[in-house]
Amino acid sequence: MHGRVKLKSTAQQEEEKRKEKEKKLKIYLTTRDACFNKRKEGVLDEEALQLSQQLLASNPDFATLWNYRREILLYLETVRSEDEVQRLYEEELNFLETCLKMNPKSYGSWHHRGWVSSRLPRPDWARELGLCDRYLYHDDRNFHCWDYRRLVVKMSGVPIEQELQFTDRLIGSNFSNYSSWHYRSTLLPLLAPGSAESSSPQRECSSPTSSPQMHSHRVCEERLLKAEREEMISCVYVSREGERVVVAFSRPVNALSVGFLLVVDGQPLQVDWRSAHSCVRHSPVWICELPPGTISDTSNEHNLTVTWTEKRTHRDCALYSGRAESWCRDSATDLELFRSELSVEKSSVLQSELQSCTQLLELEPQNKWCLLTIILLMRALDPLAYEKETLAHFQILKEVDSMRSSYYSDLCSKFMIENTILKMEYAEVRVFSLCDKSLSTLCHLDQLLLVTHINLSSNQLLRLPPQFAMLQCLEVLQADNNIIEDLEGLRHLPRLEEVSLRNNRLSRLSDLRPLTTCPKLTRLDLRGNPIAQATSIRSELADMLPSATDLLL
Repeated sequence: MHGRVKLKSTAQQEEEKRKEKEKKLKIYLTTRDACFNKRKEGVLDEEALQLSQQLLASNPDFATLWNYRREILLYLETVRSEDEVQRLYEEELNFLETCLKMNPKSYGSWHHRGWVSSRLPRPDWARELGLCDRYLYHDDRNFHCWDYRRLVVKMSGVPIEQELQFTDRLIGSNFSNYSSWHYRSTLLPLLAPGSAESSSPQRECSSPTSSPQMHSHRVCEERLLKAEREEMISCVYVSREGERVVVAFSRPVNALSVGFLLVVDGQPLQVDWRSAHSCVRHSPVWICELPPGTISDTSNEHNLTVTWTEKRTHRDCALYSGRAESWCRDSATDLELFRSELSVEKSSVLQSELQSCTQLLELEPQNKWCLLTIILLMRALDPLAYEKETLAHFQILKEVDSMRSSYYSDLCSKFMIENTILKMEYAEVRVFSLCDKSLSTLCHLDQLLLVTHINLSSNQLLRLPPQFAMLQCLEVLQADNNIIEDLEGLRHLPRLEEVSLRNNRLSRLSDLRPLTTCPKLTRLDLRGNPIAQATSIRSELADMLPSATDLLL
């Protein structure tokens, strides 16, 4: 009919599209080959710059071409004036904006923009911050843009307070903005100049993680809670019984590869050091046995010095006459062990941050990012004063983010153990009790070296890990009403006398094999375990543990 547009058939349209694609591909490949040939021949001219620009405009993730462009630009820097270089790089920034419009998450484009900005004679950092603002408001999870923003902030000296205000705006528009909460966690420790945490701002991108969702948790925990302890010998323990010396360090070390020197009464001794458990090569606790007769006579006084030659540090310990044991160590206060000391300024900022997060939580009571941030801020400010609130927030976290409930349980266990260690220190006792605290894991066991009695009953412990063997002074262990099925940590505990493991999951005789290395064990309670129902178990246990005269099954 006259006056009507003739519609092409589907087959005609597909054929035209195919021919158009082939034409574009042919042009692309021809341009690529020409560009590669120029690079192979070492040609660094304007034509090569234009060829690479044509290719990158359609495919901004071609890393080799970005490298070639940088080679060309570096050469042109040497043959042009500063004003010409300024114009050249400004044109490059304009070209990069077109690439980012095509792919806002192009790693090559953001990386090249950072390189260009650092080479620009007179950079316009306000423009670059504005560019980051636009892209982050468009997509707050553009990690490449966040990385570039950190570079711009560092290079231009943007005040930390200004960046905190920027995160406020993003969180205000999207309360569950993970990236902004993460960025906040890297900014807060930098508010206190000269603090241990602010000495290496580059670390904010370097923390390894197995899951992006957990990265914020770990970084925030590291930044707010990690105490930078001096590398030192934190404790020396000496016992006449067995003539043993136990040394604890501020971090795990390998005694077989670093130098230790033991001097007793002015005489250097050659001794063999071993870790508390054979499977732990890097350990904070190391043990040695002295030659027979060195310190066994209780009427004599002895002076011992352990030197960590690698770090040029040492610790002395005096064993007085009439005493069976002695130790010398630093007081394990919370500021030294589990969190950094806060300046007045930093404490004020974190307190203000806690108030803000608490107000935000009232608006969205089940927001996991806000809950965890509040927990970590409370830990940084005063872990003992906020213990009750911390436990309540952990309970909510496990309910609203059930996929990570195991992580929260382990983190809560860690905090509870830290608090109990602090309370034990203040009370100056050698008894450690953490019953009915829902513990799912054990940590900081090197801090329990001097503990003689420990109660871990009514928790959710599945095992006593190899590190448990660091409790070299332990005499009584209560771990009833758990789900323990592994006792690997109960090896070579020379003073262990009583063990109560009622209502656990020990089912095989081999599960109890580690106890054969505890020579003073006299009482063992296994009631409520599957192994207690095995036939002839009492006689088998009597053969395996001859010193255990009081067996409860």
